[in-house]
Amino acid sequence: MALTQQDIDQEMAAERLAYGKRLADGAPVEHHPRRDYAPYRSSVLRHPKQPLVAIDTRQDPELVELRSPAFGERDVTEIDNDLTRQHTGEPIGERITVSGRLLDRDGRPVRGQLIEIWQANSAGRYAHRREQHDAPLDPNFTGVGRTLTDAGGRYDFTTIQPGPYPWRNHVNAWRPAHIHFSVFGTAFTQRLVTQMYFPNDPLFPYDPILQSVTDDAARQRLVATYDHGLSVPEFSLGYRWDIVLDGPAATWIEEGR
Repeated sequence: MALTQQDIDQEMAAERLAYGKRLADGAPVEHHPRRDYAPYRSSVLRHPKQPLVAIDTRQDPELVELRSPAFGERDVTEIDNDLTRQHTGEPIGERITVSGRLLDRDGRPVRGQLIEIWQANSAGRYAHRREQHDAPLDPNFTGVGRTLTDAGGRYDFTTIQPGPYPWRNHVNAWRPAHIHFSVFGTAFTQRLVTQMYFPNDPLFPYDPILQSVTDDAARQRLVATYDHGLSVPEFSLGYRWDIVLDGPAATWIEEGR
């Protein structure tokens, strides 16, 4: 049975009410959403149902291979962080600069970390063979980039403003424009994935993925800030977005999704 927008709205309202009650009762509140958040249909279908399994490499020496990074400084080229220069022609759409810092819970920079991004093109379509949205592909935009944080924990990307797209979660379901971020850590098993959104998007109230983060402050930390100082004259608009790995100001991470 397909979910209607009324079903989604009612479930979101119930989550906000439950969150407010937990606050009023003085109970500890987790910022991360439930792994089986009903309005986000695929989370119900594929969330983990068993406890995580701790891997002890002392018991199985071959598992040590999982602890080595898959990428290093020599693998990242000078244009990997510029998604507008990866093909022979210019991609279609509004050019943007996205920059920020990778920080630990105490606000200290985390340097030398691999950050990857992937996104839809300006028409809201991914360059993926299983993509079902019938928006046009852009032959000059693949939508994938990566970079290493510098000594100050800073990262920079030049890319194209992604478009919203339908995703068939419920009737008239559209995802707000967003960019997926991956922070690799020092091992494959430490990889973290999250999403960055753009300010003042009218689709925010209708998106179950964003609304599954029931704490408003945590939800707002997923939204980038327009930064005129990052805008490049006659070239791109600038957005700033920091990623905090832990603590009370941590960036929401997609756990088990």
